[in-house]
Formats: sequence, C-alpha cells, structure tokens
Amino acid sequence: MRILEEMKARRLFCDGGMGSLLQAQGLKAGELPELWNLTHPEVLRDIHRQYLAAGADIMTTNTFGANRLKYRDNLEEIVAAAVGHARTAVEEAGHGYVALDLGPTGKLLKPLGDLEFEAAVSLYKEVVAAGAEAGADLILIETMSDSYELKAAVLAAKEAGISPADKSPLPVFATVIFDEKGKLLTGGDVESTVALLEGLRVDVLGINCGLGPVQMKEILKDIMRVTSLPVLVNPNAGLPRSEGGRTVYDIDEKQFALAMEEIAAMGAAVVGGCCGTTPAHIRETVKRCRDIPVSLPMPKKRTVISSYARAAMIGGKTMIIGERINPTGKSRFKQALRDHDLEYILREGVSQQDNGADVLDVNVGLPGIDEPSMMEEVVKELQSITDLPLQIDTSDIGAMERAMRAYNGKPLINSVNGKEEVMGQVFPLVAKYGGVVVGLCLDEGGIPETAGGRIEVGRKIIDTAASYGIGAEDIILDGLCMTVSADSKGALTTLETVRRIRDELGSKSVLGVSNISFGLPQREIINAAFFTMAMEAGLNAAIINPNSEAMMRAFYSFNALMDRDAQCSRYIGVYGGQSAGLGQTIGKSRSVSDGEGAASSLATAIERGLKDAAHQAVSALLEEKDPLGIINEQMIPALDRVGKGFEKGTIFLPQLLMSAEAAKAAFEVIKAKMDAKGQVQEKKGTIVLATVKGDIHDIGKNIVKVLLENYGYEVLDLGKDVPPERIVDETVRRKVRLVGLSALMTTTVPSMEETIRRLRTAAPWAKVMVGGAVLTEEYARTIDADMYCRDAMASVNYAEGIFVK
Repeated sequence: MRILEEMKARRLFCDGGMGSLLQAQGLKAGELPELWNLTHPEVLRDIHRQYLAAGADIMTTNTFGANRLKYRDNLEEIVAAAVGHARTAVEEAGHGYVALDLGPTGKLLKPLGDLEFEAAVSLYKEVVAAGAEAGADLILIETMSDSYELKAAVLAAKEAGISPADKSPLPVFATVIFDEKGKLLTGGDVESTVALLEGLRVDVLGINCGLGPVQMKEILKDIMRVTSLPVLVNPNAGLPRSEGGRTVYDIDEKQFALAMEEIAAMGAAVVGGCCGTTPAHIRETVKRCRDIPVSLPMPKKRTVISSYARAAMIGGKTMIIGERINPTGKSRFKQALRDHDLEYILREGVSQQDNGADVLDVNVGLPGIDEPSMMEEVVKELQSITDLPLQIDTSDIGAMERAMRAYNGKPLINSVNGKEEVMGQVFPLVAKYGGVVVGLCLDEGGIPETAGGRIEVGRKIIDTAASYGIGAEDIILDGLCMTVSADSKGALTTLETVRRIRDELGSKSVLGVSNISFGLPQREIINAAFFTMAMEAGLNAAIINPNSEAMMRAFYSFNALMDRDAQCSRYIGVYGGQSAGLGQTIGKSRSVSDGEGAASSLATAIERGLKDAAHQAVSALLEEKDPLGIINEQMIPALDRVGKGFEKGTIFLPQLLMSAEAAKAAFEVIKAKMDAKGQVQEKKGTIVLATVKGDIHDIGKNIVKVLLENYGYEVLDLGKDVPPERIVDETVRRKVRLVGLSALMTTTVPSMEETIRRLRTAAPWAKVMVGGAVLTEEYARTIDADMYCRDAMASVNYAEGIFVK
C-alpha cells in the first residue's frame, strides 16, 4: 500500500506507450508483443529504464493481451517474465512501482457474447495470481470498454491479487476507454462507471486510450464532479494516422505536456500516457506537472445506484421502485416462477419501465424453487433488456451474493436490519460487491412502536455499516409502513420516522407504500393519499406499482406542485392527451404485460428484445401475411428504429443486440415457413468480416456480424487473428463487394493496412470498411480504407448504401 500513501504526498506518473516502442525495436505486424518478454528480455528492460529515467513512477508490464485465450501453454512464464523485467529496471533505478497490466480479453460477455462472467473472472485471476507471485506492486486494469468485463477484472484483482510477502491485497487501479461523448462501448457513462468502481472499492479510477489529452478534459471534468477517489489519466498522443506504414500521432511531447499540465491542475492525481506516447512525452509531462500540488477529491457522499448504462442518485425527486417482480399475492407470477417462464417476468419489467419506474425490485423467493439460481438468472436476463437499475430483494444470503456478483452495476439491496446476525451476513457482501442497502428499522426486539425507537435502530445500522467501511450515503432507511387498519396511528408513526430520518440522521428513506392499506377496501385510494403525505414528509424512494393510475397520478401531481417538474413538462407529457378521471392505465398502449398490449405486435417485441413474444407474434402474423412482407414491413423498420435510437444515445448496445436476437427468433419462424413453401429469401449481398492478423479482440466484429445478418446480408466471418492473404483469397474467390476489418491494438493496425494494400491489388472492386478503438476517420483515410465505422450501426448504414440504395 506504499504507493497509496505516496500518492497523498505528491503526484505520481505512469509510463507511456509500449506497443509503438516495440514496433520501433522490430516487432512485426501481427506479431504477439507479449512473447517478447521471453524472446527479447533486454528490449523490455530497456524500455522500462527509459521511462524511469524520464521520471515515471509506475512501470506497466508487457501483459496487456496476456490471458489463457491467447497463451495456452506458457501464460505464467510470460507474466512472470514481464513482471521480472519491470522489477529489474525499478531496482536498478532505485525508485518506481511495478503495475501488472490487465487488458480486455477480446470477447463480449454473456448474454451479449459467448464468454461466461465467471469464466472471465477466472481468466483474469490466472494472470493476477501469476503477477502477484512474481512480485507486482499493484494491478492496473486498463482500456476497458465493457463495464461487465471491467467488473470481472476487478473481482479477479481483489480475489487473487494478494502479495506473497505480507499477504496484503495489492492496490487496484482501473481505467476505461470512453468515446468523445463519454460513453463506453456497451453504453455506460461517467456516472455509472464511477458508481460501479467505487462500489467495488478500487483504489484509483480513471480513463486511458482512445482519445488525446485535449479530448479527455471534458470527460475528466465529469469524473471529478462525481468521484471521491483519486483519478488517473493516460491519454494517447493525440489522434493517430498512418505515414509510410507507421502509426504516428498528431501531438508532440511539448504539446502533450501542456495539455497534461491542465489535466493535473484539474485534479488528476496520476498522469501518464497511452498509445503513441514515448519517454520524451513522459519527461516533458513530469517537468510541467511535478510541482502542481496534489489535491485528492473530497468525499462526495452521493447516494447512487447504477445499471450498466445509467446511474440514479437517490435524493431530490422521489424515486419509483417498481414492485411487480415479486410473487407475494400474485398467483400468475408464482406460476411463472414454477414454470421457469422468464419471458413473463421480463414483460413485467418492461411494462413498469414504460410506466415510469426508476428501479425494478426483483424478488423470486418461492418455496420449491432454487432461489439463488433463479435470482441470478433473472437479474442477468432483466439486464439484457432494460437499462434500469435493479433492487435485489431477498432474505436468502446465498441468493443475495449470487445476484450481487452477477449484477452489472451498483445495485440497491433489500435488505438488512438491526439484528447483529443479519448485519454480519449482509455488510461483508456490500463491502465486496458494492451497493446501496435498505436498512429496516427493526432488530432483535422487533419493530419499535415509536418513531424514536426506529430512529435508534437506524442509527445502529449506520454505525455498524461504518465498521465495515460502508458510508452512511450507502444506507437508505426503511421506517416501516404498518397497516393502518390494525394500528390507527401506524401512518403517523411512519411519517414521523421518515421526517426524522431526514432531519436527525441526515439519511435517505424508503417505504413499501402499499403495506399501509392491507385489509381495507379500495386500497389504491388509501395508498395514493399516504404516498402523497410521505413525499411531503421527505420520502426519497417508494416501492409501489407504477402500473397503478392512482399512484402515478399522485406522483406526477406532487412533483408539479412542489416544483420538481420544470414547467410541469412531465405531467403534461403523461396527461396532456387524456381527460382526468377516465381510469386509464398509464402507458397501456405501450404495456407488454397483457396479451392485447403492444407486446402482441412483432415490431414492439423486436424493439424491446423479447424473443418469445417475437416468436409468438410472427407465428400469428404468418397466418394472414406474406413472410417477405413481414420482414420488410415490420422487422426491418423495427430494427431501423432501434438503430436510430442507438445512434442518438437513447438505446445502448445490450438493447441493440437483444433486439437483433428477437428479430433472429422471429426470422427463424419465417424461414421455416418459407422453406416449407419452397420460398427463398434473397440475400442483399455477401460481406467478409475479420479481425486482422495478431489481434484476438473480436467484440466489435461479432456485433457487426449480428446486425448485418439481421438486415439480410450473408456474412463470411473469418474470425480473429486472420492473415491478409486469407482475407484476400476469400474476397477474390467469392467476388465479395464489401470487406469489414477490425483492430483494437495499435500494434495490429499495420496488419490492417497491409490487408487493405493487398485487397487494392487483388480485388480492386471491393470496398473496405474498418473499425476499432485505435482508429479514427482520418486514420482510416491514411490506410486507404473506404469507410471508418465508429459503431455497428454505421457498418449497417454503409452496407445499405452499397447494396441497396
């Protein structure tokens, strides 16, 4: 932990790029750089020495792509050698730290890809264990574009990153790769990423790669606004281009250092470089930044939960937690659990989101089912079709841990109480996985009758959480809503508790509002009135049925009256087209929980990623419509709408891919019908896709493949690490008009350029589109590509322009 102490006293400096320096030393296009740890040890040591001489403190090992997927037989040897080279240079220099470098696996995790979450954790744990054993001082997780893979790497670092010398945990630094809009590949933004990493309790978080220092400044500003942790910034040396077969960047060392001076002044505690930066860049950066005082971020004390794509802060306007994914009192839901009818559960989630829920409560506890397995599965499935944060609602500690581990984000946890045994079970999980915990104001003595008694239990919960390193901001207290038919003062006691949680404890509050009306007729009348009173008392979150017109009217009306709805815009948006008192269900036209709602339409099922609903809808449509008409009139327009939402940033990659999967399910039904009639759907065209020689990262290519196939193209997927000659041979053999090439690493872009050069000679008719994190539009032009596609939809749009328009 010495590095964390030193960070408080002065700014620390990372080294710069590794791949470009290896290329300068003779690393060939497509050659695996990690093998140089074994074949060229002195080159690696010399690079580390250069960075140390330039003033860098943190030496990043040459293990960015080292994992069992690429190195099956000598992984441990490669990792140990890499750590050893950095350690030798550090000991010779008399200063510095060795950072074990973890990069992406190159695969997309399930349910979007084919890599299981726990398999990803295991892949990283192998590297971490080997690096820790070899003597690494810290773990640097970098260039992560998927929050789920990021979580897998952090868990691996926490679980396997133990110093063999003193058995202490190694510090964990984690950086991600944002685009210029501040988004991860899979849709996460700054707030959701910070919430995840702070919940997982990394030691330092930040950004690297993809952008130069100028482009990173706005993103850094957003990070500094919300984080309480030290921040690391490792930009590229500007934007890349190709000159004479070499990748060069547009910012020299002095320009880079000037920009880094601004970044240090903005609050970055650790600065360095990524692609294209050299010892000269780091030397100039150290000169300009070393005397700028370090001011670590102050604790923000924000009560925040998150999904993979969005963060939700608890405070201000009351948060709506949808209560419908819960078997209590719901015979149809119980049957769905017994039948393993996950589609029904997903429809309940979609319906609640459409009707205004901010969070979805998930409770699958039912006698006779395997609750831990079901909870984990439902959490994963829900996160594949909705970007709302989830509340994990269970008293089964095994189910709670499996859900928290599998959850992609920082969840809401329901619940803990003041019993010592329960707190001893729940709080260690929260300390490990992160989350905001609902604290029920009851303990071994039962439910206190008075507000004062409940406040004392709440205070005990907060104090005990602190002993586990969990801040008060990560506790939200439930003042306990008791049925008024059994206790005439029950509502008054609860409302007083809510006020005192806010005023005396300075904490946030939550209630299961509908509990108030048990045993009474016309329960919604009581529920809505009490809900309004609770919001006036300061209620921060309410567990309610968002499909209830009475409850949501109370909610929207209260916000309009209390200046929580600017210009009453939300109220007008919901009620502007209807007359009050009609008893209409909010969003019924969009609800997918009933057979007569929009889920019965194929288009809506595709847009929401509901595979079973798409299957059922297309089966019904085929009774009366032509198969090709269904494809062209419903499926393709639905995919287009999803694609436009993705381009606008209102729909994220997981939703895009699940929509494609729903379309695929529908298409399989159509194909069977057409085969039976002897009909054949004509393909729009054939496209070759490949990840270039030396690169095993095929996430982007696989996403493009899924979408192109849904739009009616035949895709020849040549896989990853594909040599130029094979791409050329397939293109010529099939007379293919469009080739798509992908690369993530700077060291493999020369392979891409070589492939394009050969295609121009052997297949001059073929257009070439390229994509990957290290590319830009200008870079694509310099390597003679026809089109740079920044995302999967751009690839589809380009293909449509070639084959259709």
